[in-house]
Amino acid sequence: MTNGRTTTSTHPTTAALLAAVAGGVRTVELGHPLVTGMSTSPNHPGFRMTLIRRHGDVVRPDGGSASNEIIVTGGHVGTHIDALSHVSQDGRLHGDVDAEAAQRGGQHTEHGAERIPAMITRGVLLDVAATHGVEVLDGGHPVTAADLTAAAQRAGAEPGRGDVVLVRTGWARYFADPTVYVGHDSGVPGVTEDAARWLADRGVVAAGADTTAFEHIAPGAGHRVLPVHRVLLVENGIHIIEHLNLEDAAEQGLTEFLFVLAPLRIVGGTGSPVRPVAVVGA
Repeated sequence: MTNGRTTTSTHPTTAALLAAVAGGVRTVELGHPLVTGMSTSPNHPGFRMTLIRRHGDVVRPDGGSASNEIIVTGGHVGTHIDALSHVSQDGRLHGDVDAEAAQRGGQHTEHGAERIPAMITRGVLLDVAATHGVEVLDGGHPVTAADLTAAAQRAGAEPGRGDVVLVRTGWARYFADPTVYVGHDSGVPGVTEDAARWLADRGVVAAGADTTAFEHIAPGAGHRVLPVHRVLLVENGIHIIEHLNLEDAAEQGLTEFLFVLAPLRIVGGTGSPVRPVAVVGA
């Protein structure tokens, strides 16, 4: 109590965080903006937005007016994160939860999107395309555990427990062309099952990539089987982030950074649109 007023002191850890911010930081976008007609997996409804009230439709007595929109989208459209309710194996969700029982009533009572944690943690960018000396990996290129090891060595940043790992294939360069980006005929580069186990062995909290399904899709195979989703979501409780845009981060030479992501708390949902950013020194 000072001069009749109660004073509080800032926790040392909080003070250090605030001092770091005051010293100057900048953010690097890691996702795509949401726009009607953008590329999306054929398994999910596309993103749609339109104005349902325009300026001038209703004018208040003082001359003021307002405009607002309606948005229709799936939870796995655009840059998004998968909840643990998204995939089951042999009728079971992560932690041996009965998938059929959990989804009764039109929403998941276990592992819903509202349970996805906000993430403020170390991010590691593994640029597999650059490791192979190309701007974009070929369609259907399998990203193996050996690829991730080589990319981590190139970055000088070994992923560890609680980290978020972002795998760059360069495929985001095709995002504006849905046919090429979805890659039904060409296949899509992505993580293989052994690479998923490499990630799980390091105890990461989430892993993401700049493609529609995160994992390796062979030419013509589509999304018939998704073993990486089983390994990460079901067996290990590791969230998956899809449709990232890692081009700016790669061009700026980012390898490790503060990763920030806050999912929407969609009760009983299987995923959430997100806006992930990398926070680095100014």
